[in-house]
Amino acid sequence: MIENPIDKDKVAENPGLMEYAHTLGGVAIRPDDQGKLKSRALSAMHEQTSRQLSQIQKQAELLAVQAQQLKRRVELSEKIYQADLSFEPFVGHIYHLYKKEERYKLMLIGPHEWGRSRKDVLEYVGSMKLLSDHTWELMDEIDLEL
Repeated sequence: MIENPIDKDKVAENPGLMEYAHTLGGVAIRPDDQGKLKSRALSAMHEQTSRQLSQIQKQAELLAVQAQQLKRRVELSEKIYQADLSFEPFVGHIYHLYKKEERYKLMLIGPHEWGRSRKDVLEYVGSMKLLSDHTWELMDEIDLEL
């Protein structure tokens, strides 16, 4: 049997498992600093989750605003459906709300389309549009004491 000319003390049995380079031209192997790795990972995680939480918060705020607007439309619609109507309103059309004494009246005629005599009798409250879900949208800012 041929004997290995290299001294057994200078040869590693499992060179791939060593923590350092086992040859003269080998790459230096340095252990990673676990603290740095964890710190970077935690920093990246906090940045990403903060951004996502911020987006979710903005979406929630938008939903809250939309819910308030919908609630306001429902309250306005209830008020308008209690008003006197002498015609069938059509979706997408603009109508005008007037007040006479303590009663509301929905009309086709706008405040600038009246002659002088009608302006004194009815108080213009506001203009609104009938939406496809049969709620009403204000076309100008008014206060209906909702």
